[in-house]
Amino acid sequence: MRIRSLGVIDDAVVELSPGFTAVTGETGAGKTMVVTSLGLLLGGRADPALVRLGAKSAVVEGRISVGPQTPAAVRAEEAGAELDDGALLISRTLSAEGRSRAHVGGRSVPVGLLAELADDLVAVHGQTDQQGLLRPARQRQALDRYAGDAVAVPLAKYTAAHRRLRAVAAELEELTTLARERSQEADLLRFGLDEIAAAEPQPGEDTELAAEAERLGHAEALASAATAAHAALAGNPEDPEGVEATTLVAGAHRALEAVRSHDQDLAALAERLGEIGILMADVAGELASYADGLDADPLRLAAVEERRAALNHLTRKYGPDIAAVLAWAEQSAARLAELDGDDDRIGELTAERDALRAELGDLAQTLTDARTASAERFADAVTAELAELAMPHARVTVEIRQTEVPEDADGIVVGGRTVAYGPAGADEVELLLAPHPGAPPRPIAKGASGGELSRVMLAVEVVFAGSDPVPTYLFDEVDAGVGGKAAVEVGRRLARLAKSAQVVVVTHLPQVAAFADRQLLVAKTNDGSVTRSGVTVLEGEERVRELSRMLAGQEDSETARAHAEELLETARTGR
Repeated sequence: MRIRSLGVIDDAVVELSPGFTAVTGETGAGKTMVVTSLGLLLGGRADPALVRLGAKSAVVEGRISVGPQTPAAVRAEEAGAELDDGALLISRTLSAEGRSRAHVGGRSVPVGLLAELADDLVAVHGQTDQQGLLRPARQRQALDRYAGDAVAVPLAKYTAAHRRLRAVAAELEELTTLARERSQEADLLRFGLDEIAAAEPQPGEDTELAAEAERLGHAEALASAATAAHAALAGNPEDPEGVEATTLVAGAHRALEAVRSHDQDLAALAERLGEIGILMADVAGELASYADGLDADPLRLAAVEERRAALNHLTRKYGPDIAAVLAWAEQSAARLAELDGDDDRIGELTAERDALRAELGDLAQTLTDARTASAERFADAVTAELAELAMPHARVTVEIRQTEVPEDADGIVVGGRTVAYGPAGADEVELLLAPHPGAPPRPIAKGASGGELSRVMLAVEVVFAGSDPVPTYLFDEVDAGVGGKAAVEVGRRLARLAKSAQVVVVTHLPQVAAFADRQLLVAKTNDGSVTRSGVTVLEGEERVRELSRMLAGQEDSETARAHAEELLETARTGR
């Protein structure tokens, strides 16, 4: 990795060994910046406060070897990245204003892609992980990860069924809680539909009745006007001396017809007068029929007004006109069918809920069995690791339990008991430690001293590391609180782990650093920064001097030097 303008680091290059690399240095020298830099390359949160004071941005670049067709390589190539001789070149830039950019294989990518790649590249184990492992929920997640497919497969089915049960329960709760309101709504809709059905309105009926009422209300005036118009056109039988319009037009037409052959313009006028005569005769006939057919029956008018009143009653309540009333009726009928189907729906949902709870009970039992089997293997593996870490009499067990609830409570039946359940099953998982024979098993947070707790956590992390299919493991001072012979055993165990994977350890213990294949020293310059030359690979005399400083705080102490050389020899011969 190359690190620039990050925290106390001005510009430094960190080269990690394929085996076991120990990163050491005085407190505040910048060791944690190495961990932070790797975290940024793995998609960790970008805090602008990490940018070195006075710099515009911080940059971390890394070259990570990946195998061909590995998940990380395939995912990177899908994102457009190119491999450089079997390695991924990753960079992360963090500006002082808070903006963050990521590049993989020469291609700009979302920061989220780095986190995806990290799952297949590096497993980080640090003090934060230790604190997290003290929580039972985190312990259950850890056990599930250790168990692999034995838990993952039924857990996926359980999670899907649990999600469906939550949805069913929510809908059922809504239907039952709002039953009164929905019943009231159904009654109102049913009343309205009955009212409309009783009236039987027809499309456009309100418009037609309004026109008929207007006509019946003025029947006498209309009849008088039609009769007078007819008389003007066709003549009045009671006035034989009167001259009607049709006769006059006919006379004009005959006069022009007599001379039409002498002038085309006059002939055209003659044709128009002929058309007018025909039209006037037609109108006169229709006026006669209209006058004869006009009914001034007051009973019919009363019936029309009564019908209009009935329709107006509907339009006042359900819409501005009959078309809107009929539309409301259609929509309300559909809604009423939905509301009337609630009882059936409640029955269906209740049956599905009960079936899902039964299914969850069976899956929860499968999860419990798989976790129990994995817990035994896990406990044995951690106990074996503790023996390697100078705790030969300690015994770790994993307690898996359920919480019973009343039968009428929201629970599932597992093993014939009604128990509480959640998104990951019905099990509560807790790691217990008996530090010596005869001691009762207690939660690891209460059953171990500070030094013992660190070793227990390291043993747990090492066991997890063995189940993680990643090539690199980073341990950030997980050896805190350990010293003496136990520290030697921690170093020896990490060295053994490094035979099958790359291991990077940030440590303050010389006993651990002595077992490393490569030791890196992070040191500040006089101005308080770490420059390119501030991260150095220690070999020979330089490594002895650093181990002496770590042992006694004195680089030139003969006793410390002798002890440092002894540690290196022990590490060389005792792996």
